[in-house]
Amino acid sequence: MKKVALFTLAALASATLAHAQDPGGFRLGLKVGGTYSNISGDNVSQITGPGYSSDLGKYKLGYNAGLAFQLPLSDDGFFAIAPEVLYNRKGYEIQSQTTSVGLPSGVTKIEQEQQRVLHYIDVPVLARINAGGLFFELGPQVSYLFGSRTKTQYTEKRADGTKVKDESRSSFMDYTGVTRDEAYKSDLAQFDIGAVAGLGYQAEGGLSIGLRYARGFNSLIDTKDTDNEPKAFNNAFTLQLGYLLPLGNR
Repeated sequence: MKKVALFTLAALASATLAHAQDPGGFRLGLKVGGTYSNISGDNVSQITGPGYSSDLGKYKLGYNAGLAFQLPLSDDGFFAIAPEVLYNRKGYEIQSQTTSVGLPSGVTKIEQEQQRVLHYIDVPVLARINAGGLFFELGPQVSYLFGSRTKTQYTEKRADGTKVKDESRSSFMDYTGVTRDEAYKSDLAQFDIGAVAGLGYQAEGGLSIGLRYARGFNSLIDTKDTDNEPKAFNNAFTLQLGYLLPLGNR
């Protein structure tokens, strides 16, 4: 997997150098936006435990930001390659679990909601069609998981109608049944290979807005090359604002 990531980065660098000699239509800029992510698959409960839903309305909110390039493949800029290097905050949420027995005086209910935040560096290399401001993009993506955090939010509902919220970062139980530190990530695959599809609009000045969907093909569960490994995959929608500065005249 590491060889694939290194090959993709080398190809990105080579393409940048090749097109830098011809600045017509070449752009460099920044992107920032929101991420709406979840994980799904036949064995997803082995990561999340009970009380989890993969429905679209249960996705987790995050954010993304990074560098973006546009390298023209045709004189009119209709075809282009659009590589990016992004930080992307993904993850998943477990639905609230409710307790109504054994509560302190004056407390009628306690709801518990758990999140696992996954910190990724995403490197999509996308084929792009520019059509009068509108653009369409499709291509592969290599992702590196460099961090993970688990946090739990508790909401007390009291008899007088008030709510009190508290958040903690604590240990969790992984899919093997072992209790782990809140920042533990060795139960997860370090690299992911996926595909990205999207569309959007870019003004001549370089401002853009785009919506895309990314799907991981490498199982998030790392079973250390065990046969019949459980399957659970990253899913993420991103809405991005960007500014790509033109670095040459057509």
